[in-house]
Amino acid sequence: MRQASDNDACDVLDADHLAVKHLFVEYARLRHAADGDTAEERNEIAHKVCRELTVHAQIEEEMFYPALRKAVPAAADALDLAQEDHQQAKELIRQLQAKRISIEKMDDLVAQLARAIELHVKRERDELFPKARSAAALDLAALRRELLQRQEELSRDRL
Repeated sequence: MRQASDNDACDVLDADHLAVKHLFVEYARLRHAADGDTAEERNEIAHKVCRELTVHAQIEEEMFYPALRKAVPAAADALDLAQEDHQQAKELIRQLQAKRISIEKMDDLVAQLARAIELHVKRERDELFPKARSAAALDLAALRRELLQRQEELSRDRL
């Protein structure tokens, strides 16, 4: 998903956030386009959002959250809330990936997912990333490399 030029693990995760935000913006632009039927394009973007968020959540849950939980025990409540956010997103993704949903239902689910992700991103930026960056016991440069490697593996598997 991201470029190898990101500085630390938080930057990698935030780059994902930005990429998905751009997809949500493009989806909304197409939804409100007056120049014809965009259902197929919206469907493609919705499924790309689902793939990217699934990989992103997996690397956070497998690597970033456990590392932060170990390095900063005081972050437990914020991490628990982040996990709850992931569960909500996974349920919306599951619904989006269901066979034969109407374009109207897809529009509604994408809008719900966009709002949920926006809140999740704000929480990570405001709470988790500062805690991670201030944790002396957490090597964010090494974690960055591990996240990128795992992200690449998962992305390849989902193609």
